[in-house]
Amino acid sequence: MRLTLRQLQIFAAIADTGSTTAAGLRIALSQSAISGALNELEDLLSARLFDRIGKRLLLNDNGRALLPRARALLDEAQDIEGRFASGGAASFPTRLRVGASTTIGNYLLPALVAGFRRGWPAVRIDVQVGNTREVAELVARLEVDMGLIEGPCHEADVQVTPWLEDELVIVCGPSHALAQHPPDGRVPLKALRQAQWLLREPGSGTREAVEQVLLPHLHQLEGEMQFGSTEAIKHAAAAGLGLACLSRSAIEDLAALGKLQVLRTTLPRLLRRFYLIHHRQKRFTAGLERFAAYCAQAGAR
Repeated sequence: MRLTLRQLQIFAAIADTGSTTAAGLRIALSQSAISGALNELEDLLSARLFDRIGKRLLLNDNGRALLPRARALLDEAQDIEGRFASGGAASFPTRLRVGASTTIGNYLLPALVAGFRRGWPAVRIDVQVGNTREVAELVARLEVDMGLIEGPCHEADVQVTPWLEDELVIVCGPSHALAQHPPDGRVPLKALRQAQWLLREPGSGTREAVEQVLLPHLHQLEGEMQFGSTEAIKHAAAAGLGLACLSRSAIEDLAALGKLQVLRTTLPRLLRRFYLIHHRQKRFTAGLERFAAYCAQAGAR
């Protein structure tokens, strides 16, 4: 077998950085050594892996097909080293990479990580937060070990497991006209249909969930304004710009301060599902298995 892990490491570094020079700086090799290793790999595979655009190297279809497999092999090699580094196969890696969509990453995951580390303090967890589509793409590219998302996953290579149930609530600022509704009354559908809505961007799990639970009843969301984060939507709603439909866990702080009001409506209770995801080819280390099991147990409470 002539294919080496070093060649795959160099290939992945070039894919990440876009040039042989930057890849060499990342893994402490000269630019000529990086170029030579790439040429050897492409000759070995009888295929070009990058398009050459000036000084930039951009993955072509061959490179995109190879990259997840290369990352999986590099992960497995790193796991083997980690297991035996302390003198036995019972050891496990002490650093995990976790992706989380915005609501989970900002409002749920910090407490989960803190609780987990009370039991396993040696484990470090690096968290990347993005919208659901971005996290699913990270998992599909094996750039994170697992993901926690709040919307449907559309990546074919990703395994999806239902996790916990989340309640969505409709909120507005205290100055909004609908906040003046009688406390014992419910806001009717007609008023909701005529209101301006504040929404996350396309690709967000919250955006998709909101459309799924509201559109069957409201048919359309009038005069929508888009924001790139839940925090921005919360403060826009508090300022009276419109209505927002968000996770209850995301709005509890401003609601407790009286800056947001949860509306009682004629809609049924609005619920969505959160999910745990991982690449189908991902080999779970002992540490990753423990963290995934801890998350699953938290979701079952």
